[in-house]
Amino acid sequence: MDKLAYTALSAMQSQSVVRAAITNELANVSTIGFKKSFQIASSAVKIDGPGHESRYQPGLQINDVINLTPGTPMSTGRPLDVAMNDQTVLAVQSAEGDIAFTRRGDLKVSTTGVLENAEGGLVMGEGGPITVPVGNLITVSPDGTVFAQLPTEPESEAIAIGQLMLRDASQTELVRRTDGLFEPREAALKGQDFPTGPKPVSVSPGMLEGSNVNPVATMVKMLDFSRQFEMQLKLVKETQSIDEAGSTMMRIP
Repeated sequence: MDKLAYTALSAMQSQSVVRAAITNELANVSTIGFKKSFQIASSAVKIDGPGHESRYQPGLQINDVINLTPGTPMSTGRPLDVAMNDQTVLAVQSAEGDIAFTRRGDLKVSTTGVLENAEGGLVMGEGGPITVPVGNLITVSPDGTVFAQLPTEPESEAIAIGQLMLRDASQTELVRRTDGLFEPREAALKGQDFPTGPKPVSVSPGMLEGSNVNPVATMVKMLDFSRQFEMQLKLVKETQSIDEAGSTMMRIP
């Protein structure tokens, strides 16, 4: 009976991690550029140490690889809004100072005159942070080139002031960091740039990408895990009842 109760309790604890991941997806249904992760798989893990060879417990294989399936495109008409095409990701500087990646493309000019996204992440260019001249109109071309032009001289040619650090992640697995940004799964590339893939990188100016989370499918998944939790809890209670009945039968009158 102890093995049955222990296995059910371990399953309940493991499922709490899955429910937290599903809740996070639901909370970011309307977040610009949010990407869901691949499924968290469960498996039986053998318990090492003294005891019976048949002792196993449910365990989780957390595979938090980012699913870069494009989300719903939204037209904004704003020059600094860009949506990454295919599996292109944009490099930003994290709060720790290292390089991370995102699909969020609602860019703006900060008070210090550098380009950043709406989350406050410093947008990285191929030569470092992109400094924007004061009073200029900023536009971004499909290849990621940032142009500046004086509004008082509309007929003059726009000047390129930087190139967005865009990378194709079709051949690189990205995982989610604690701050919500992406980084390569390979340990040697964490917090660093990674070689771009074979596909050309590009953006769609005047567009934003919505979340790729399907709210209906995620809600169904949440209900399914809730039923599993209730089933495990009922199993623990039934185990307690059977154990009490067995103890009663073993009593000597």
